[in-house]
Amino acid sequence: MAFVSIYTVGRLTYPYDHPTSREFFEMGYKVMRQAYLSGDLIEDFSSEEVSFPEETKGNGYPVLTLTVWKSLHSLNRFTYSGKHSQALRNRSRWMEPHPEKHFLYTVWWTEKVKDVSWEEAFKRYNHYIQHGPTPFAFDFKHAFDENGETFLIK
Repeated sequence: MAFVSIYTVGRLTYPYDHPTSREFFEMGYKVMRQAYLSGDLIEDFSSEEVSFPEETKGNGYPVLTLTVWKSLHSLNRFTYSGKHSQALRNRSRWMEPHPEKHFLYTVWWTEKVKDVSWEEAFKRYNHYIQHGPTPFAFDFKHAFDENGETFLIK
């Protein structure tokens, strides 16, 4: 059984200890609590002591996430519902505007959770930036199933 991984990248408008950024992290805690309670989140990787890749450089303060989920459906359902959906609606309050070509996330399939790492996430993200959505790295609008076939998320 394959699992799905997602890597997200953004930049906070204010320093990490700013009240507005603290509000973001408080919401993030609620989002992750809901993710764990869903039963669909398999793994959440800490970004502490991660060397931020070049694509996270900019004026803002980088925020990265890397998680593994039971299925593409469960990840998509979680992303666009509950606390996470609320956080997405409030994103502009916390995050700096992103350039038109800045990609916020990438998704990929993995057979083993132990194969997921920050290094792998950066590799998939860079592939996505260079080649667009492929079975190797994709987004929700241009998804692929675990066999590499085009997949419409409903």
